[in-house]
Amino acid sequence: MLDPFNRSITYLRISVTDRCNLRCMYCMPADGIKLMRHEDILSYEKITETVRTLIPFGVQKIRFTGGEPLVRKGFEKLVKMVADIEGIEDISITTNGIFLAEKAQQLADNGLNRVNISLDTLDPEKYKKLTRGGDLSKVLKGIKAAKKAGLNPVKINCVKTAEFDPEEQVDLKYFCIENDLQLRYIRQMNLSDGEFWQVEGGDGGNCKACNRIRLMANGDFKNCLFGEQAFNLREMGIIPAFEQAIASKPLCGSMNTKNEFYNIGG
Repeated sequence: MLDPFNRSITYLRISVTDRCNLRCMYCMPADGIKLMRHEDILSYEKITETVRTLIPFGVQKIRFTGGEPLVRKGFEKLVKMVADIEGIEDISITTNGIFLAEKAQQLADNGLNRVNISLDTLDPEKYKKLTRGGDLSKVLKGIKAAKKAGLNPVKINCVKTAEFDPEEQVDLKYFCIENDLQLRYIRQMNLSDGEFWQVEGGDGGNCKACNRIRLMANGDFKNCLFGEQAFNLREMGIIPAFEQAIASKPLCGSMNTKNEFYNIGG
């Protein structure tokens, strides 16, 4: 399906939860967030129905995000449910990698094709500080497990903050080369100020080529990360909400004062 600027929308990013096991300094406040009510979060059955409904409209590619998707119970089941839908060509997730070592093989067996793993430093103490308690060794085990399970490509998402050390950029670069990983640098963005840049090594942030729509865990279709419009599939119906989201998709992002990265799915 084409948006008003003749961009073909084929990519649906689905946030399955706003919960996360980490509290990264650039993403979440230290004392946590006000979480969505359990009854407001889409069931796996509703997510699967939504994806199946959107196949005739050109959706082919799915990315699951959060929060942290692997904290949602039974997430592996959802991957299988969506992978079984005829017309889906690619399924990926964005994860912090903490739980990936124990889940990578089952995710791959259930139809997951590839994975993006958040990793900003190879220094265990700095990682712990940045994530407010995260264990770097678990992420490294998760990366190894993803490779062993045949997920391909395995991409590393590195957020460049004001504290980012150029030496760490070099360390990450060689770590990724040695382990056959694709490295993407993401400059820290600000939703409410409308500050965003294109991802280095990826197509995120390239408005002219944007082919994505986001589905939040509460059923809101969002047509732009840096936009405030939302079209709820429960209130409007799946097709009307999706069509309205695409019909009002802007040429370029502006700002978003209503959402945060942790609940819109990045």
